[in-house]
Amino acid sequence: QVQLVESGGGSVQAGGSLRLSCAAFGYLYSSHCMGWFRQAPGKKREGVAAIDSDGSTRYVDSVKGRFTISQDNAKNTLYLQMNSLKPEDTAAYYCAARQWSCGGGDPWSSFPYWGQGTQVTVSS
Repeated sequence: QVQLVESGGGSVQAGGSLRLSCAAFGYLYSSHCMGWFRQAPGKKREGVAAIDSDGSTRYVDSVKGRFTISQDNAKNTLYLQMNSLKPEDTAAYYCAARQWSCGGGDPWSSFPYWGQGTQVTVSS
């Protein structure tokens, strides 16, 4: 069992930055995938960024060049650095984990472990 706890959300003006953190408790296999997802009111949840245990990353097109996903394996912590934030980035952000690589099938599905979510609000 893996438990995930997010932190770092908040309110910021357009153009600002936030960094989200996700602490993982429990055992993650040496080959695993962790990701950040978001869900805005009235919209479907979407994958934002994902990272393999080997450090390879992937992003949804709307955040490329603005968001950076990273992980500190020693601290079992996942991060999402968000720069140049836009009002359309407003959503609840969730971290998620699965026990196989992001490259094994759809990188945005089949995540059994989820955090409780943290709200990000970007005002214009």
